[in-house]
Amino acid sequence: MKAVILTAGRAARLRPYTDAQPKALLEVADVPILRRSIAALRRCGFDQLVIGTGYLAPMVREAVTTWFPDLEVTFIDNPDFATTYNAYSLSRLRPALDGEPFILLDDDVVFDDGVVELLLERGLDSIAVRSVGGIHVDEVKIHADAEDRVVQIGTDLPLRGSMGESVGVALLSADTSRRLFAALEQRVDQQGLVTEYYEAAIQQIVAEGATLFGVDVGTLYAMGIDTVEDLRAATQTLSQRRFDPYTYRVAV
Repeated sequence: MKAVILTAGRAARLRPYTDAQPKALLEVADVPILRRSIAALRRCGFDQLVIGTGYLAPMVREAVTTWFPDLEVTFIDNPDFATTYNAYSLSRLRPALDGEPFILLDDDVVFDDGVVELLLERGLDSIAVRSVGGIHVDEVKIHADAEDRVVQIGTDLPLRGSMGESVGVALLSADTSRRLFAALEQRVDQQGLVTEYYEAAIQQIVAEGATLFGVDVGTLYAMGIDTVEDLRAATQTLSQRRFDPYTYRVAV
């Protein structure tokens, strides 16, 4: 199964750290975020990677091919990264993914391997949700029914009644892949909604009948690095763990 990571954005909230390098290459406890993510995916059995690039794309390409020279990677660029959001970036990946199951990751999420393992155990069409710790008002939240079926997803949902905050990791089936890219085509290409997040397309397909389940990651570590404060907090936590760049393993 393919794994997808979106790395196109400029990440203005992380300036000045992102003035000269993309967010995905920022180091958390001396290890780049993207390297951690790819290593975790490899440990969980994903051996094909699709990366959506944009801001400082050559740096991302060079880093990934240097770290993982034996990994099958497809890079697809979003040249309009400065004026578009990640829904547009994901829509550009359609030729490599449409109608195929895949796992989708944001480029800023730092997580325990167990997060991916939980999704694989739950099965396709599952979205990782963090219900413990600080849930931020402006982050993507998920409302679900009594059986954890996603009812609503988005940044504008109230905290009250939410299952929790989306981690930025989702495992999608072939059918959901087709539905998602059809929705993205409608929203991005036909309606010109180039400055929205891909969760808006997920909300559309859920409203149209697609079934996705929220999976609470419990106490497993999962954090999106959106701000300088996030970067410092993640570094403080993960500095207590050792990352082996040769076996790609993280140990407590």
